[in-house]
Amino acid sequence: MLSDVFFKHNYSSGYDEPKDFFTEALIESSTFDLGLGFFSSSGIRSLSYGFALFIANGGKMRVVMNHILSQEDKEVIERGQKHLVEDFESNILLDIKKLVETLSKEDEQFFRCLSYLISINRIEFVATISTKGGLGHDKYGIFKDENGNKVAFIGSANFSQSALELNGETITVFTSPNDDKRIAEYQTLFDQSWENDTPHLIHIPIEHVKTFIREKFPETSLTNLLEEGLNLRENIEGDNNIPTEYCKPVSRRILDKIESKEQEPRFPFPEERQIQIDAYNAWIGNGKKGIFAMATGSGKTVTALNCIRKQYKENGYYKAIIVVPTQALAIQWEHETKSFNFQNIVSTHSDKDWKNILSRYITRSLLDSTKSIILITTYATFNRNDIQSFLKKVRGAETFIYVADEAHNIGSQNSLKHLPEMINWRIGLSATPERIYDDLGSEKLYEFFNSKPPKYTYRYTMKQAIEEGILCHYDYYPIFIELTSSEMEEYERISDQLRKYIDADTGKYKPDAEKLLLKRKRIIHKAENKKIAISDLLEELKQKQKLDYTFVFVPEGYEPDYSINDSYNINQDDIHIIDEYAQMFKEHGYSYHKYISGLDDAPNILQNFADGDIQILLSMKCLDEGVDIPRAEHAIFCSSTGNPRQFVQRRGRVLRKCKGKEKAKIWDLIVTPPNILDESNSIERNLFFNEVKRIINFAALADNQIDILYGKLLNYCEALRINLFDLLDRENNNYK
Repeated sequence: MLSDVFFKHNYSSGYDEPKDFFTEALIESSTFDLGLGFFSSSGIRSLSYGFALFIANGGKMRVVMNHILSQEDKEVIERGQKHLVEDFESNILLDIKKLVETLSKEDEQFFRCLSYLISINRIEFVATISTKGGLGHDKYGIFKDENGNKVAFIGSANFSQSALELNGETITVFTSPNDDKRIAEYQTLFDQSWENDTPHLIHIPIEHVKTFIREKFPETSLTNLLEEGLNLRENIEGDNNIPTEYCKPVSRRILDKIESKEQEPRFPFPEERQIQIDAYNAWIGNGKKGIFAMATGSGKTVTALNCIRKQYKENGYYKAIIVVPTQALAIQWEHETKSFNFQNIVSTHSDKDWKNILSRYITRSLLDSTKSIILITTYATFNRNDIQSFLKKVRGAETFIYVADEAHNIGSQNSLKHLPEMINWRIGLSATPERIYDDLGSEKLYEFFNSKPPKYTYRYTMKQAIEEGILCHYDYYPIFIELTSSEMEEYERISDQLRKYIDADTGKYKPDAEKLLLKRKRIIHKAENKKIAISDLLEELKQKQKLDYTFVFVPEGYEPDYSINDSYNINQDDIHIIDEYAQMFKEHGYSYHKYISGLDDAPNILQNFADGDIQILLSMKCLDEGVDIPRAEHAIFCSSTGNPRQFVQRRGRVLRKCKGKEKAKIWDLIVTPPNILDESNSIERNLFFNEVKRIINFAALADNQIDILYGKLLNYCEALRINLFDLLDRENNNYK
């Protein structure tokens, strides 16, 4: 932070270099407002170390300048403002060393980088001209950090490599709190200039800016002011009469500080979205506890990691335990955590020596409880003795941040026995935090995180995500199929057995009913007519479109308990089901691959799918486990899941934004009783009612909502006395 730095009152060339001041202020700041006469991008090259960290940490720069630029700088600003930069790889912002290298050279890559930064509003320019006919010649600026601390300066130096590397320059610095009044004056001056609210300067369009032409302007008046810097450096270094030390390096002290700053966590994208800001503020306001109920694909992982990063900013260290359902999701979290530049990451999945690492950390914590660490593990591993013992022995356990991804999992009976009550700061993540058929587990979950529905600590719905362009739009196509007579008979038999498990007070099923409920659900999942429906769909689509980039969720057998196992265990029956569906796609000429737990080449399979080499990916629950492939455009749901958590997650998988992807399409197999339009009993009605709830959930946000509501669905609902539009109103109310 700026408040932690001892800034001198004056910096003069040959003594305390202005270049050191600018570099150190940049690496501590989040914004930089610069008012000056002449701007040259060579100033950015001279301060490449400071600017690299400033940009990587999300910094934004605003420049008020006069109406004369070099030709190169004018062109680069125009390109950036017209958003013509398309092929610059933004991930260069994630690598400090690459960014330093890019910003330090006058070459094509530098100007592409600068255009990119302008195009995403990380550097903004306002060109001005004096109302009195002269040149704008102000030379001042204000730095501000994330906490609102400010440092201002004024002096002789233009923002160019000439001024920073060669010229004799002096600047005066003002710091809080002693100079708050003066700082406020400069901030007001800049804001007025930026808003075109000053009597002596007016804004002009960039295209009206003049460029430096030697023939037009006397060489002596502008050469030093608009010198590009590279030629200057080459001339100095090649001239034996000019000492090379005049090309002033950054001091060793500042370089050491930069090296330390390079190890700090930072936000890995151009800037925080409002989602991350609002979620963090809500979490802080709730005593650093809470549930983030966020739509799948809206950035739950990034939001949680940003909370950890912000706590680092506040405390000077980071300590977190991230708990996830599956090994696949642990890998994804490890990747995301590294993108934030967290250094001390321990994964129970990928680090073979993780037990010894934790043991050494326990020892170090006895001497210093502020040592940074992020532990990534699964619920199953977390609940075992090694990590439970770690939490009991480590000093400062209360200051960890406990992050529970797919937080509904901690409501299971096994996880409830191992809740880390000693950890005070907690974040639960889930698109659907509620536990189905488990009110007690849900209440324990809400109590642990001090967060309750419907609002939770922070809520970001799928409707918001679609409307705000975080997720893409979609069309939804329900396909109705009938149970066979024998399937319906079995369904009714189990339903009769379930009646004795209904709680008279709540009207809900008791926990003892779980096995029977799963058995009945499997009848819906494995309905024989689904295979016929899929074959018919493929035949129909053959003439209309290709099913490239398609997820297929085949019927699964059971709901895994991730508090005990951290993967979905495939049995022979499951493999048989996947093979049956795979054969249908093969017969229709599609390239496909099965995606199941335990595959050694899973990353290659996913990459081949993303590259388009595999058209169809068939999975049984594994695609629920945090697999992130934005390129997926189509999904076929064969599992008829009535669990909102599953179908919301699956929809989110296919709604992630991707270049070249305009809209997603979802086909969903809907199971109905046989002869549904005939007089039906309550069991048959309830069967279809559970399916209708999923249809309504999907239809509420689909672009083709009218086609869904006024098609075959309406006839079925009228026959079974189901008020379709009342259900739709209730669903829409969930998004308010």
